[in-house]
Amino acid sequence: MSTTSLPAPDHSPRLREALLAAVFTADGLLDLLGAPAYAALARSETVPALRATRGDSALEILVRLFLLQQPVPCERARAALPLAECIEGGWVTRTGDEVRATVDVRPYSGPEGQDWYIVSDLGCAVGGAGGIGSREEGVVLGVGGASTTLAGITVRTPVASALDVGTGSGIQALHASQHATRVTATDLNPRALDFTRLTLALSGVAPAELRQGSLYEPVGTETYDLIVSNPPFVISPGARLTYRDGGMGGDDLCRTLVQQTGDRLNEGGYAHFLANWQHIEGEEWQNRLSSWVPYGCDAWIVQREVQDVTQYAELWLRDSGDHRTDPAEYAARYDAWLDEFEARKTKGIGFGWITLRKSAAAAAGNPSVVIEEWPHAVEQPLGPAVQAHFARQDYLREQDDAALLAGHFALAAEVVQEQVGLPGAEDPEHVVLRQNRGMRRATKVDAVGAGFAGVCDGTLPAGRILDAIAQLMSEDPVLLRDRTPQAIRLLVEEGFLEPVPPTS
Repeated sequence: MSTTSLPAPDHSPRLREALLAAVFTADGLLDLLGAPAYAALARSETVPALRATRGDSALEILVRLFLLQQPVPCERARAALPLAECIEGGWVTRTGDEVRATVDVRPYSGPEGQDWYIVSDLGCAVGGAGGIGSREEGVVLGVGGASTTLAGITVRTPVASALDVGTGSGIQALHASQHATRVTATDLNPRALDFTRLTLALSGVAPAELRQGSLYEPVGTETYDLIVSNPPFVISPGARLTYRDGGMGGDDLCRTLVQQTGDRLNEGGYAHFLANWQHIEGEEWQNRLSSWVPYGCDAWIVQREVQDVTQYAELWLRDSGDHRTDPAEYAARYDAWLDEFEARKTKGIGFGWITLRKSAAAAAGNPSVVIEEWPHAVEQPLGPAVQAHFARQDYLREQDDAALLAGHFALAAEVVQEQVGLPGAEDPEHVVLRQNRGMRRATKVDAVGAGFAGVCDGTLPAGRILDAIAQLMSEDPVLLRDRTPQAIRLLVEEGFLEPVPPTS
């Protein structure tokens, strides 16, 4: 798989025309296959899709050829494709009266409904034939959950320059092409750069500048407004699989990538990463990650899940198909993973998102570093919420308690209040404010907090609202003003309240 030659991007425009004419798109697939078969593809189950593509339509032929990787009779393929050109360009290969795809081509919908295509190695796109299960070192994967998660959390403001580190099949570079004037994509694997070139060409977007090398080595001292990376973050014994394994000890690859980012970001620029990190005996994981944050950068780090070392080893042994090998070989590999973790005193592996932003305040010695655990569902795309988080941090850094009490706030959109208590009780045990957008947070508040949030519409300053609440609740207004700013600060930080200009 990883040694075969790849198609030439020169023939991409004609192929793209044929794919669009047949409605070989994300929406077209859903319409053809129906929701159950479409969902089964995401689980790498192909039988329902095979049953739904028994006809002779161009769309059915293309699904069987490029997505399910089934042989297709030449005459049927000719009705759906510029066949001679696709054979000459290397997109398909002919054997007798049949043709087969040489690469996996998966329809992918852009954020504004663009019809894009992700090109990867056969069988290595989520929803491809049989899932990943590859033990080949140079294999290039297609789109998966990690790819779409990273694309969703990225801030999408117009920028002059963007860098995709470890581009793979080019998914992040494809997204960046929509809002960056110049896109650079790097990868240690030259085959990945070839796939990125195909993905961009077949998707009809401008080409990126492609450079081979590890981490920031290919770009030297150049700086960017946006940096994104879905790196080979798996913590494993050795670097057997280039697409997956970091190749450095423990979580050193992710640490190195993050720490070296500060020198590559322009002022105000964002960097977004997916990462794994070790949970070490006797060490707080938050302290470990805090040490990764480079000088001059604010950071927001969110741990999405934690696995114990056995779960982690089993996950990635199955990912590469090792569980289908000789049982003794599988056991030896499993044992090697556990030896590695034991030697490093690793008790668990965390996974999550790391976002950095270069800021003058951080460079002046006042960085905002928020590290938290949030395993709950969020609303994607999360990019706007990420940008809003850093804007709130900027605001809070500039406000002392007196300024907060003089400030005006509004309750964020779609925040609801829940009262929790025994049925029939006169008063609730506690009140919960819950977001239905972005991070979808929930926070417990007391009666003052609930009353304060409920009347925040930007009309009155916070201090005057508290004075009114004190009068209603027969409390000392001075004491209430003294104890409430920290609660207001937390509600602003977590996005329940938004600072607004005063309204009349």
